[in-house]
Amino acid sequence: MDARMFGLETPLMAARQHLLDVPDGDAGAGGDKAGAAAGGPTRTYVRDARAMAATPADVKELPNSYAFVVDMPGLGTGDIKVQVEDERVLVISGERRREEKEDAKYLRMERRMGKFMRKFVLPDNANMDKISAVCKDGVLTVTVEKLPPPEPKKPKTIEVKIA
Repeated sequence: MDARMFGLETPLMAARQHLLDVPDGDAGAGGDKAGAAAGGPTRTYVRDARAMAATPADVKELPNSYAFVVDMPGLGTGDIKVQVEDERVLVISGERRREEKEDAKYLRMERRMGKFMRKFVLPDNANMDKISAVCKDGVLTVTVEKLPPPEPKKPKTIEVKIA
């Protein structure tokens, strides 16, 4: 059924429909390459898009830094990865795994499991050498310090000679 029939032709609905139309293909036999060759998104792209959509984050600008805050209850430091790609893209990723016990049977499973990821393009005044990450009480805070503002250029005074 086409979304245009109901007047739902919005960019968000079009993107959602585009993601839903991705064929699963055979992941073991080059499913990613087949999707990319056909001009559609790859399975990796769809997986990353889902992980990003399911990972909410707060971004705060402070006087001397930027703070990226992501809730990650139950994750240890080994499950979280913070890195900078392409010199300006902050990537926060990781995976929450299900606890497997042989004598336990799940009756209800509501907590989100699986991969999570967020990407942020850092502004020009971000100091790439001063990035820190702290996870406390299930909340990851990545702090990126700002570069000091450039010194204002002083006007050059030129002496005028009268001939």
